[in-house]
Amino acid sequence: MIKIGIIGDIGSGKSFVARQFGYPVFDADKEVTKIYKKDKNCFNKLKKKLPKYITDFPIKKKQLKTAVLKDRKNIKKIEKIIHPKVKKNIKKFIQINKKKRLLIFDIPLLLEKKSFKKNYILIFVDAKQKDIKKRLEKRKGFNKKIFNTLKKSQLPLEIKKKKSNYLIKNDFNKLNLKKRVKILIKKILNKQ
Repeated sequence: MIKIGIIGDIGSGKSFVARQFGYPVFDADKEVTKIYKKDKNCFNKLKKKLPKYITDFPIKKKQLKTAVLKDRKNIKKIEKIIHPKVKKNIKKFIQINKKKRLLIFDIPLLLEKKSFKKNYILIFVDAKQKDIKKRLEKRKGFNKKIFNTLKKSQLPLEIKKKKSNYLIKNDFNKLNLKKRVKILIKKILNKQ
């Protein structure tokens, strides 16, 4: 089994690229959303750590955003509770899909969190900043302050690029991107 980690900037199209492989995708953002909606234990832990902000179950993203905007240190508090659960879900995902040739991991903090990093082929999604900015501004609920706070908790893009095994250009043309992914899949499978 080959594990592929898709990394890049916020809004660079990592999730779209991940889906183009045609293999099972572990989407960390979707997993976290599920945890916020369904995990009462997680809610209780977050409520205990951030009682001023976390008051309702299912957990509202608006409350989390407020907690992060008020104090950047709250990101670490949230991550300490959420990341072990995500890690557990990654293990389940791998177990369920153990017979697949490729598994794709769309985990924004793959390089930042040592606990996530294990034998991945890393693909960096490279997109122009002006294109990313345009896309992000169209997103529902986009908050520039939250965006900047999250960026500060991530490794610089240059480091992510250097640590990557492959780079894939995203010009936000779906057909071009699909072709690039097909070529990349062949390269990866031929090397194994």
